[in-house]
Amino acid sequence: MAAIRKMPIGIQDFEKLRTGGNLYVDKTMYIETLLSIDAPYFLGRPRRFGKSLFLSTLKYYFQGRKDLFEGLYISTVEKEWAEYPVIYITFNKAEYQDADALKVVLDATLNEYEKQWKIVDKCSMLSVRFDQLIKTAYQKSGRKVVILIDEYDKPLLSSMQDEALNDKIRSELKGFYSVLKAADESLKFVFLTGVTKFSKVSIFSDLNRLNDISMLNNYSGICGISERELLRDFQPEIQALAEKQQLD
Repeated sequence: MAAIRKMPIGIQDFEKLRTGGNLYVDKTMYIETLLSIDAPYFLGRPRRFGKSLFLSTLKYYFQGRKDLFEGLYISTVEKEWAEYPVIYITFNKAEYQDADALKVVLDATLNEYEKQWKIVDKCSMLSVRFDQLIKTAYQKSGRKVVILIDEYDKPLLSSMQDEALNDKIRSELKGFYSVLKAADESLKFVFLTGVTKFSKVSIFSDLNRLNDISMLNNYSGICGISERELLRDFQPEIQALAEKQQLD
């Protein structure tokens, strides 16, 4: 029977996937395409579609982790492998059933990066802290900052049944996301993922030239597995299934 390779089921961290000997369908050609346009990106996909894994891939690319990309497309075209400050924010850590949950998640995330950049004096406002973090990382590293935000809309989706709570969360996010426009000169790359695009949240009205790639043909295969990729990259497993089911 044909060999069954190690499948990265449930793995959303690119480093863990690559160092664990898991099968990986190369999506790094999309990184080259994304870098050709200087604009913030938004990608909308349903849950469990691979958004977090792709965002993790971007994180390690911008951290200059050349070792993780050996044998992949991007290693054939990238010559510099510069390391940029990366701020990675994920909203998958809570269910947001009360107003404090959002603040707890953001506070914990900002604390992590403030320790990294040795920021001691902190404002009580989360948006001000976010702005200070971006500017400090830029000044101390000498390189512009990469912002990656995963499931930006989860706090809004989780609180939709409670209108008052939803309004509070919307207001908090509006102030937090507006920092990205104000800090534009300090930013190298901005990429956000979510399930849906909330037009009334200021990130979409305030961010200049937001590039929504959710429905563009050029990015249709950025997450998930296409039929072509399935037939090309999973032949040993398809053959094993055929043998077990006594099919050709």
